[in-house]
Amino acid sequence: MTSAPLVGSLDTASFDANAIAIIRGFAMDAPFYAKSGHQGTAMTLAPLAHVLYSRVMNHNPADPAWHNRDRFILSNGHASILQYANLFLNGYGLELGDIKLFRQLGSLTPGHPEVGHTAGVEVTTGPLGQGFANAVGMAIAESHLRSQLGSDLIEHHTYVVVGDGCLMEGISHEAASLAGHLKLDHLVAVFDDNKITIDGALDLTCSDDVAARFRSYHWNVIECGDISQDCDSLEKVLRQARAHVGQPTLIILPTKIGFPSPDFTDKHAAHGNPFTEEHIARTKEVIGMPNEPFWAPVEVVAQQRQHAIQRVNENYSNWQNIAKKKTVDLANYSSENIVQNMSSVLPIFGTSESPATRVAIQKVLEEASKVLPQLLSGAADLTGNTGAKLTGENAFSASSPAGRQVYYGIREHAMGSIANGMALHGMVLPVVGTFFVFADYMRPSLRLAALSKAKVVFIFSHDSVGVGEDGPTHQPVEQLASLRIIPGLQVIRPCDGNETAAAWMQALAFDGPTALILSRQNLPVVSDGSAVKTGAAMIRSVEEPDLVLMGTGSEVSVCLEAADILASRGISANVVSAPCFSLFDSQPAEFKAQVLPHNIPILGVEAGVSFGWEKYVDDVVSIESFGTSAPGAQALEYFGISASNVAERAIQLHS
Repeated sequence: MTSAPLVGSLDTASFDANAIAIIRGFAMDAPFYAKSGHQGTAMTLAPLAHVLYSRVMNHNPADPAWHNRDRFILSNGHASILQYANLFLNGYGLELGDIKLFRQLGSLTPGHPEVGHTAGVEVTTGPLGQGFANAVGMAIAESHLRSQLGSDLIEHHTYVVVGDGCLMEGISHEAASLAGHLKLDHLVAVFDDNKITIDGALDLTCSDDVAARFRSYHWNVIECGDISQDCDSLEKVLRQARAHVGQPTLIILPTKIGFPSPDFTDKHAAHGNPFTEEHIARTKEVIGMPNEPFWAPVEVVAQQRQHAIQRVNENYSNWQNIAKKKTVDLANYSSENIVQNMSSVLPIFGTSESPATRVAIQKVLEEASKVLPQLLSGAADLTGNTGAKLTGENAFSASSPAGRQVYYGIREHAMGSIANGMALHGMVLPVVGTFFVFADYMRPSLRLAALSKAKVVFIFSHDSVGVGEDGPTHQPVEQLASLRIIPGLQVIRPCDGNETAAAWMQALAFDGPTALILSRQNLPVVSDGSAVKTGAAMIRSVEEPDLVLMGTGSEVSVCLEAADILASRGISANVVSAPCFSLFDSQPAEFKAQVLPHNIPILGVEAGVSFGWEKYVDDVVSIESFGTSAPGAQALEYFGISASNVAERAIQLHS
């Protein structure tokens, strides 16, 4: 810890000491007044964050969305006050009043960093390990774009701070393994090695050799020793990591949580229990700063912000000049014309065709790859099976970063979060696929994609017991309902090739993530795809219907067959395809009443649990148990997903 005078002459040593003191003061004061928060990590990492923001990272507070900025991710997002303090000091728009409102309703300083809410926050972090995987995704996006657009336009680094919790979570193993395999050398992770968890000392639960683990993943590992409070040494090791070629780098930084508190340094109580006034006063005395809340002298803050502007001016101006010469290149990777560009090549499926919707999406993606350079598609070892294959495209790899086919391996948990990082990096459109039942492995990343409005297209194929012989472990029944309840996740289950193409267009237009739920089995082409735009629509209507059959996905064709059976028995039925409940819910009441009239019975049909259908229908043909091992057609018949059973249930409802 520096002994330079606080405020003082504002020379270099005082510049560092003042900034670190302000960060540590905020780290104690903000949780104290909020009666909530985590000060210990922020206190000890104050020098690291200050050095990153003031000496190492290329960033521009006046243009937080600058394409070529270095990215900073706080994976251990509970230490959010550390990031807010640095955003305040560097002039990202946070002011003292925002720091004082830490964790309060409507503030710009919520409990964990939220992208899109606070300028300078790149991803939403909090669930441990997610930010680390996001950083891998950002590094993939940077590597790909650098190869496509040139290093004069795109060349930056991603810095991610992780703690013991991040590295214990399983997602970190998956993400680190892939990052090492891909040799993402513009990725620098700093491990806050404080050996503390909420329950107590780390040795209660973990004895991993982190250095050996990451070396086995083919990372460059720097064990830097006890330098966590030495700004010059921190800068040196960060620049060493930045310069390393051919591997991502992990810096193992030993720290003492809560430093320099005379009461709580190196104690797990420093993690999440706000200090008392006495504890804060004693710590501020050690630091040598006034014992006043939210100490941040105007002249010190002004100096910090002026420094941030001066650091970036030359690099930023040079980049702007290059960008002007490559306006067209940048425009090609913009999202502005993405829907228009895709419209001209969108495939149309004829009634003589009967592709599985997983096959239809592959045809759509192959056309998309011709007009959307930002498209990167991949899957968790199921590339061809899910339709995420871009035929003719090279694999993204260490030796071929221009490749657009990303192979994630059997790493669904990390794949989802890596895709979120890619999307939030910007200028790339990630598509990721796996079997629908394995969406359970991706639940955290799906939720965070929705919370972050990350534009990711999740392909989930093999969407029902129609999967067949693999049996109940691979047959999704509850997954569709479980995804529909995630706010902000657009869930679309198309009934045929044309609805699949329309679903892709809807995903491109949507401000956030989309899950496409696709069939393994072939499905007849029965629609023009227009139901997707409104979420639900009639695809067969009669003048005086006796009832409505409402289905999704593969069950729409079952409803159509059932309607024919009913007609032969003198019962008239409208058939509704409902590929997206959330879109239908957003339609005007008048339209919804036309599609689902209130004066006649409505029968829903879906090869999954009935949860969520109660607001639309009077009864539902569903599956309320796990599946069974049998050929797909037999499994569907066994569970009553057949035209004959739907017709019988409709007759019962009508009578």
